[in-house]
Amino acid sequence: MRVKGKKVLVTGGAGFIGSHVVDLLLEKGAKVRVVDDFSSGKRENLSLHEGNNSLEVIEGDIRNSELLETALSGVEWVYHMAVKCLRESLEDPFVVHEVNATATLDLCELCRRMGVKKFVYVSSSEVYGSAEYVPMDENHPLNPTTVYGASKLAGEKYALAYFYTYGLPVTVIRPFNTYGPREHFEGVYGEVIPRFIVQILNNQSPTIFGDGKQSRDFTYVGDTARGILEVSLHPDAVGKTFNVARGEEVSILEVSNLLLRLLNKKEEISPVFLPPRPGDVKRHFADVSRARKVTGFEAKVDFTRGIEKFLLWFKSTYSAPDDLLPLIEKFCWEKR
Repeated sequence: MRVKGKKVLVTGGAGFIGSHVVDLLLEKGAKVRVVDDFSSGKRENLSLHEGNNSLEVIEGDIRNSELLETALSGVEWVYHMAVKCLRESLEDPFVVHEVNATATLDLCELCRRMGVKKFVYVSSSEVYGSAEYVPMDENHPLNPTTVYGASKLAGEKYALAYFYTYGLPVTVIRPFNTYGPREHFEGVYGEVIPRFIVQILNNQSPTIFGDGKQSRDFTYVGDTARGILEVSLHPDAVGKTFNVARGEEVSILEVSNLLLRLLNKKEEISPVFLPPRPGDVKRHFADVSRARKVTGFEAKVDFTRGIEKFLLWFKSTYSAPDDLLPLIEKFCWEKR
């Protein structure tokens, strides 16, 4: 399916993964409109495209129906990626539900009314909860452990209901834990790998919540963005759900040890273990065979190489790591 010349809306397109999807869409010749309220997304994530007439950015909240209707004017495809994150759901579950679930329902209805030709709902591996078996295929039981995961599952169900009831051409994609350039390390939005990097660069022990044996299927952001695009463009993807992941299980303790080794701190620093986070899943390991069989997508960047690439970007982007340390010191679950 051709991308060139298509008018595409990306909600949350200034975010970590969203901005990488925007990069690919523009590279392939799409005309992209981004809606983002910049609560977690950053304008600098789109700075590569400054002056590009094929990119339009609208600042606003996707809970605003009038704004959404304006943003959808003339749009053929929608990549719905706007989200409130897991940590926010621990502190403010109602806002997370409004953004992740209710606003998704509103957007589906507007897309139906306005004749959108492709609706890609970017969900999350958090809809599964902890693995009951591995690898986790798309038929794995859905038992989210947080309001975030539950709200993303609600968004999936609304989107697919619009496919079954109204024929809205929906594809659901479940990325697993994505890491890489532009990933958040700050406060409530901070993810484990960049948090560890900031701590180690400041000669501090990486903070592990729980025993560190919990695992994730870490996937380099370039692979995740490419997977979202490649899967969504395949004609056989409509009405289906796909995992997008590396297909490799890595424990949090292994992440810590690899970063300590690559940053030459393994002999000097050891992790610190704190009580587990509320609702934290124990194990994630994706079955990626459906995406491979149906669309041909496979992740290319192995974990060690991906971490090396991320470290190069991080060091070139942040020259004073000590300035970053205060930004990772507060976590929302510590307030409760």
